[in-house]
Amino acid sequence: MIQDISVIELKRRKDANETLNVLDVRETYEFDEFNLNGKLIPLGDLPGRLDEIEDWKNEEIIVHCRSGRRSATAQQFMLQNGFTNVRNLVGGVIDWQMEFGQ
Repeated sequence: MIQDISVIELKRRKDANETLNVLDVRETYEFDEFNLNGKLIPLGDLPGRLDEIEDWKNEEIIVHCRSGRRSATAQQFMLQNGFTNVRNLVGGVIDWQMEFGQ
């Protein structure tokens, strides 16, 4: 069972300068307002753009959105399409900003 990831764990790993595969499935305007330096592929575009993250297929991927709903959908879709280690950021950007601010 793949475990989701908390904003606290993600922040700790980012602060440790770990190399992370972070996928942002929000819309471009949301990404432009605030982002976690992930790769932007909006959820609606994901089915046609999986080839862009093919190299991540067997690596850990942390997928996030605003609240965790769209990223949970993306997580399930990716797992169904052969990605092996997709973790959803619980609470998404909302929880990140509540915990750490902008």
